[in-house]
Amino acid sequence: MITVLGQTQFGAGVTDESSALVAEAALVVGARRHLDAARVPADRALALGPLAPALDAVALLREKDPDARVVVLASGDPGFFGIVRVLARRFGADALDVRPGISSIARAFARLGVPWDDAVTVSAHGRDPRRAFNICRSQRKVAVLTAPGAGPAEIGAALAAVPGLRRRLVVAADLGGPDESLVELTPAEAAARDWPAVNVVLSLADTAPPVADAMRAVAGYEGPPEGGWALPEEAFAHRDAMLTKAEVRAFALARLGPRLGELVWDVGAGSGSVAVECARLGAAAVAVERDADGVERIRANAAAHGVAHAVAVVHGRAPEALAELPDPDAVFVGGGGADLARLVALAAARARRTVVVTLAALDRVPEARRALLDAGLAVEGVQLQANRLAPLPGEVTRLAATNPVFVLWGTRPAAPTAVSQGVQT
Repeated sequence: MITVLGQTQFGAGVTDESSALVAEAALVVGARRHLDAARVPADRALALGPLAPALDAVALLREKDPDARVVVLASGDPGFFGIVRVLARRFGADALDVRPGISSIARAFARLGVPWDDAVTVSAHGRDPRRAFNICRSQRKVAVLTAPGAGPAEIGAALAAVPGLRRRLVVAADLGGPDESLVELTPAEAAARDWPAVNVVLSLADTAPPVADAMRAVAGYEGPPEGGWALPEEAFAHRDAMLTKAEVRAFALARLGPRLGELVWDVGAGSGSVAVECARLGAAAVAVERDADGVERIRANAAAHGVAHAVAVVHGRAPEALAELPDPDAVFVGGGGADLARLVALAAARARRTVVVTLAALDRVPEARRALLDAGLAVEGVQLQANRLAPLPGEVTRLAATNPVFVLWGTRPAAPTAVSQGVQT
């Protein structure tokens, strides 16, 4: 058997049985800190670096001696974003004897004295850290299993980079060990400090209490909202009907594809209806609006739909107001005026996936299309017009036409992605 021992700090409260298993093992695999804490002799220790060579060494030992015991030391619960997944794939679940410890996330929330069934958990190990950053931007309560390049300082810097985003961070380090610490601070303060290598970060929205009013039926992310999307215009406060109509918004959302772990810009946001809908679907959103009354309207709409924590509002004129924002996955451009071509070009240069532009004026379609094409995006477009049922006297119905709108969208060709094991050790 391959015995997987999960410990927050091997040697701190470890059982006699676990010590005996380590002492009897022909090979002990683990991070250097775990091997040192367990005092494993050098001739039986294999420190983890890249996973593939370690798995090959285990396979070779088992081939030579099928009865040889292998012990793998891991942090916390090794079945939670941990090494159990790769071991089961390589050797089969039947070959594993997994003995989990307490997850570092469970310990961190326990130290705070709050439940965590409503927390979204994300691992930054072996993955693009942007996903972790964006989940911290969009969700009320997040636990991050950190990694080099995605630690407390980087998470703090990513959150501080979005104006108006209200978060507090709790950094829990060396949990269960002699140097355990729990520090609560702002994102900017976290970005300015050096941190121990082994830690977990909790991101909490200032606008939400740490203890939710009701228990979740499903842990973590709530999923798509009730009531669907492409909400009617009456669901948003607006000025003189200046907002993206529901039919156009439905199509724009389909092309934007907002989802958990992504960042969407809503430029020329007006009422913020697109930003709010993207946030309701799990994405982090930044609404950019030049008019002060529009800024307050967007904030009110976000609060009314329960996503004030996920919609950051930037008061400024695009494209200048976009310069310091984090790069988005998708951009919605609902306004632009004389600067439309420059604005679309900037959005297309920085969007990782797609840009959607809505236009009422036919004359502006060519310049927007050219800006998308010049950025190397694959461009498509459609003209949308809806005819809504409207009552007439005498209990009869007519069709009431809405104004036609042109929708252009540019999609960046997908780059090949490498598959990573992404294991917490």
